[in-house]
Amino acid sequence: MKIRLRFLQCTFIISLFNPVAAEEGMWIPLMMDEHIINEMQFMGCKLSAEEIFSLNQDCLADAVVIFGNGCTGEVISPEGLVLTNHHCGFRSIQSVSSVEHDYISNGYWAMSKEEELPIEGLTVTFLRHMENVTDRISGGLDPAMDDEERNRVIQKKILEVAGEISDENGSRAVVKPFFYGNEYYLFVYDVFRDIRLAGAPPNSIGNFGTEEDNWVWPRHTGDFAIFRIYAGKDNSPADYSPENIPYKPEKYFEISLAGLEEGDFAMVLGYPGRTEQYLYSGAIKTMVEISFPHAVNLRTIRLNIMKSYMKASDRVRIQYASKYDGISNYWKKWQGMIRGLDRIDAIDLKREKEEEFLRWMKADDIRILKYDWIMPEFRKLYAELDSFALVMEYLDEAAGGIELCNQMRTLSGMMSRGESVEHIAAQMETFYRNFYNPVDRNIFAAMMQAFHTEVPPEFHPDFLRAIYKKYRGDFSRCAEKIYKQSWLSEPEKAFRLLDVYGSDQAKGMKLLTGDPIFKCVDGFSQMFNKRISPEKNLLDQRLEKVYRAYLSALREMVPGHELFPDANFTMRFSYGKVEGFSPSDAVRYDYFTTMTGIMEKNATGEDYYAIGEKLKALYSSRDFGPYGIDGTMPVCFINSTHTTNGNSGSPVLDAEGRLIGIGFDRNWEGTISDVMYDRSICRNITADIRYVLFIIDKFAGAGHLLEEMDIIYK
Repeated sequence: MKIRLRFLQCTFIISLFNPVAAEEGMWIPLMMDEHIINEMQFMGCKLSAEEIFSLNQDCLADAVVIFGNGCTGEVISPEGLVLTNHHCGFRSIQSVSSVEHDYISNGYWAMSKEEELPIEGLTVTFLRHMENVTDRISGGLDPAMDDEERNRVIQKKILEVAGEISDENGSRAVVKPFFYGNEYYLFVYDVFRDIRLAGAPPNSIGNFGTEEDNWVWPRHTGDFAIFRIYAGKDNSPADYSPENIPYKPEKYFEISLAGLEEGDFAMVLGYPGRTEQYLYSGAIKTMVEISFPHAVNLRTIRLNIMKSYMKASDRVRIQYASKYDGISNYWKKWQGMIRGLDRIDAIDLKREKEEEFLRWMKADDIRILKYDWIMPEFRKLYAELDSFALVMEYLDEAAGGIELCNQMRTLSGMMSRGESVEHIAAQMETFYRNFYNPVDRNIFAAMMQAFHTEVPPEFHPDFLRAIYKKYRGDFSRCAEKIYKQSWLSEPEKAFRLLDVYGSDQAKGMKLLTGDPIFKCVDGFSQMFNKRISPEKNLLDQRLEKVYRAYLSALREMVPGHELFPDANFTMRFSYGKVEGFSPSDAVRYDYFTTMTGIMEKNATGEDYYAIGEKLKALYSSRDFGPYGIDGTMPVCFINSTHTTNGNSGSPVLDAEGRLIGIGFDRNWEGTISDVMYDRSICRNITADIRYVLFIIDKFAGAGHLLEEMDIIYK
């Protein structure tokens, strides 16, 4: 029996983990060992490991940045120009737009540095150092510690390690866990705070196809925007000042116009946000059957309400453009994941892998002692957690989808901490700039109705029961009354409340806590704290321990060949090929699109495919300059590099490390790569750099920006 099990053990390792498919994996640069770089070079890469990432010399990774708080960007000139996605810069573009200066609809191009627009609150962050600090964080921990004490000790050590480095000028240190706490890495960053908009195409180019084409291939979107980093006179991070100068980077990317062919090597460097590659099968079942369907339904309701008001008013359209895009992004992604996970029978695949894991474990008595408890504990914990799955989704997407409730949480927190009137006023001005009462009032009514209808009564807060009874289930009438009474429903009333707070903080807090929106927020909070939090927190702590042991076991199974850690918004590299795919029987997608596809979509007459006359004229005249090829203009291409949210804006590089595109999306079928990568269908959708330069030069007439760049024509 043992001989047979040992044979199955080898089969499992070969089939499941050894070797990992070349295109699969988001690797920490420090993991770029000889095995990986040899594989990359076999696929066509012409770079050494040191040229891609090095702690001791300039490298490609030095030109990759965190853009804002959730995207990637790349430095493309010696004067600090940064390229990222239009959707990553969308909120910044919106923040400097108005009905009179509608940079969303019309685009914006600074024809000199003096015309570049400062963006308040925007940052660009460079990685300066990374280090494995596992021994300093978890080394020497007492095995007898319970989970709560272990977490306290680790958090204390993390703060100590990070605190040794962070300073007030802009350096920031972060320690993050990997493999569910089996390893810890230190990351040191420089954060630049003076960032200015240098150029952005109109929405009809930067968001061509809008939500209709989101997560879809073939794609024809020029999803890019250009910003510039400014620094103090010593080239270090500084707050905004007219005296600041363009930042001089350590490294910036060369840009290639040489073109690409199917099968070419491609590499991505960036900051992927979150993946969950090692989830237990029960977690995916809950995701597909409960969490995603309900989240999609709630977001559909919110989007429809927003859309109706946005169509009726340009002012509301501008106010809610960024919010709408943010909500619709995951709304469509979750639908794709449901479809994709079902298509590959993901739950059954996970169960098969778990059975193989059990056979490997049972082939050795020591492994049985170490790991025999893992799968039974998974089953038990997820069975208990499932009782909270529905209510947690509604707390996040229904109660958490109401703007005024979120503003109440923010404002009550600031007031309870005794923050200054000036600080609170600045926050309020930002909030009300993009708030429209009727939109949120209708969303409030719809979300309260959905929560009451779908969530079991034992999770209904007292506030919800009270308003249901008082208004006899008429949540629209309830919302109208509450929004008339609330101090926060209109900016004028909110600032009057702030005046009271400025004169007498206690009186201001008393008025705030008597507000019906406060009672709503407090009601949900109390329900969560009493009915959910104590038990769920304990379950989550136990689950973290199980995953830590599970990942330790999986890594033991493949000695000499490391598994890649889940993404957690730290620097990663992934690699693959430029290639098409077949999403279904008898359907084959090519690896690139051209402007011909833009014109074909535009000819349908749909609003989301509308384009301006200038782009049509450029196409008609075939005035593509050096960026076109064989009488047409490339727009987008796809590659099999493993990416996820956060990779938006990432540089896509050729075999020599030159920029050939900007990653901005995945195909709908490939959104499953967050939990299960399937090489046959997972693709990274990329804006071809030739189309980007064509728009800057021929469409915008901003050729002065190209003069800063190192462009390789052959």
